[in-house]
Amino acid sequence: MASDSELSDFLKSVERRAFKRSLFHVRNEESALDIVQESMMKLAEHYGHKPASELPLLFHRILSNCTLDWFRRQKTHQALFSTMSDFESGTEDEGFDLLEALNVAGNGEQNESAERTTDRAQTLRAIEAEIQKLPARQREAFLMRYWEDMDVAETAVAMGCSQGSVKTHCSRAVHALGQALQNKGIRL
Repeated sequence: MASDSELSDFLKSVERRAFKRSLFHVRNEESALDIVQESMMKLAEHYGHKPASELPLLFHRILSNCTLDWFRRQKTHQALFSTMSDFESGTEDEGFDLLEALNVAGNGEQNESAERTTDRAQTLRAIEAEIQKLPARQREAFLMRYWEDMDVAETAVAMGCSQGSVKTHCSRAVHALGQALQNKGIRL
């Protein structure tokens, strides 16, 4: 059974990555923040009594479900208000600046040339743009495996699919990203 401090420490450790993951999915900072907060509240309310070792998988599953719920609500909202321009959102596809979201304060970066910093920023934007173009399940599997550093079994549980499906989604995502970046002349 997780203590209050263990639950609090877990939520603090996962909040930034969860926000970035949600932001990759929904492309709106306010919505991403709402999704993460809702996920954290659900974890604390419904699963706070679980052992601390189970919290990561539970949280990622809740986060995935909250993200899917957000997309369902958006689809319903768009269906209801698609012909009523007064109700359309003015923030349809605000860009996501990966460099603003990343709080990079490494020692080597302080002495880095402006040209190298700019090149890296452009490369990160290109990678972020290509991740956004991936199909939802591929993007989800890719982010969990390589952004969240979850293993195949954990990702399968969080996504509610088989380990083979996770491997397939990841393989396709990596191949698509590699091809897209290669087409842009980006070598990693």
